[in-house]
Amino acid sequence: MKQKTLKKSFTLKGVGLHTGLDIEITFKPAPVDHGYKIKRVDLENQPIIEALAENVVNTQRETILGKDDVTVGTVEHGLAALYGLEIDNCLIEVNAPEFPNLDGSAIEYVKAIKEAGIIDQERDKDYYIVRKKIEVSDPETGSKLTLLPDDCLCIHSFIEFDSQYIPNQSASMEGLEEFEKEIAPARTFVFVRDVLNLHKAGLIKGGSLNNAVVIYEHKIPQEELDKLADLMNAPHHNAAELGYLNQGGLIFPNEPARHKILDLIGDLALIGKPLKGRIIAKRPGHHINNQLARLIRKDIRLNEVQPPIYDPDKEPLMDINRVRQILPHRYPFLLVDKIIEKTDRYIVGIKNITANEPFFLGHFPEEPIMPGVLQVEAMAQTGGLLVLSGLDEPEKYSTYFLKIDNVKFRQKVVPGDTLIFRVELTSEIRRGIATMRGLAFKGDRVVSEADFTAQVIKNK
Repeated sequence: MKQKTLKKSFTLKGVGLHTGLDIEITFKPAPVDHGYKIKRVDLENQPIIEALAENVVNTQRETILGKDDVTVGTVEHGLAALYGLEIDNCLIEVNAPEFPNLDGSAIEYVKAIKEAGIIDQERDKDYYIVRKKIEVSDPETGSKLTLLPDDCLCIHSFIEFDSQYIPNQSASMEGLEEFEKEIAPARTFVFVRDVLNLHKAGLIKGGSLNNAVVIYEHKIPQEELDKLADLMNAPHHNAAELGYLNQGGLIFPNEPARHKILDLIGDLALIGKPLKGRIIAKRPGHHINNQLARLIRKDIRLNEVQPPIYDPDKEPLMDINRVRQILPHRYPFLLVDKIIEKTDRYIVGIKNITANEPFFLGHFPEEPIMPGVLQVEAMAQTGGLLVLSGLDEPEKYSTYFLKIDNVKFRQKVVPGDTLIFRVELTSEIRRGIATMRGLAFKGDRVVSEADFTAQVIKNK
């Protein structure tokens, strides 16, 4: 699947939840591999903050990003809208220290994005694929997030409050195709008891019944409730009547649990990549959401490229017969058994190492080890398949490697191992010259790597 960005820019206006400021925010198209970046256009030099988990500086009731002395808060709903609609690249310009809260959900952002349009870009998405269980927990709050492998982003949210209205709630999203209708309209929620404290702390200056679900469940004096209504520019409510202060009540019976999924998606947008995995979220919140996002970011930094997933039962894109049609190599020098994945920019090949490989006779008979030079050759052949398969008549061409740099060998390769080669173009092919980066994996571990420069030449 290709990366996506906006077809055109759009601007929204609204009130900041905590600052009460009138805010203008503009979402603009961005080039491939740009990610999400936020520009404070109200400040000198218009500083830019990358929307990444490691740049989160505060998670108290909102997600705040910061760089040096510059911050921008309440970013989760806007980022969730981008992420939920599978947009990868966007520049966001805002003239205040927070995003506008709009109606307390992501639906206004979603509508504006849909109206602006979404376009595919020339480069493939780079997914973060969950391969093993990842778990974070907070014993003090009882919060726990469990991340499991899956084919798409699925989230199950479970919340608990000391409340007669939302004592226990759950909600689920079985893929981003459900985001727009099932998750995006879910509004933030707050208890009356908390609103009073937040106002005293100088927060939610822009809070109102238009941008939050307000739950009134413990009676307070009429005078105090009237004062709160005045602060929120809301009509007065009979202090003897408990329930939701909003006209019309909830959009969904489990709207709070759905909003927790919305917040989680906004916080996961900070990993910098689309995610394939299933999340079981017990009492999620911005703090623990950011902990999970930081763990994923750490793994991304440590592993430049995730190991490809190899399912031996899945039909290959190219079997050995097709490989033989494209490559001129033959036994004992054909070192690619099949191709399991290919895009315009990268290819994944497989080599099963058996005890019958001829090179084991001399390397070494008592402790057979695949020579490093042959690992490099196998990566080179895989890269050749990437380059040649894009031609109209690939069998009429060959690739000749001009240069090999930055070769590293990290693990032994022995009989019984299965090598997975991932070779990616590092620049566009120009005048028949291709530059590539190759990695050889054994399971989740890199066993060897190299950079290649090759020339495509028509056979005589």
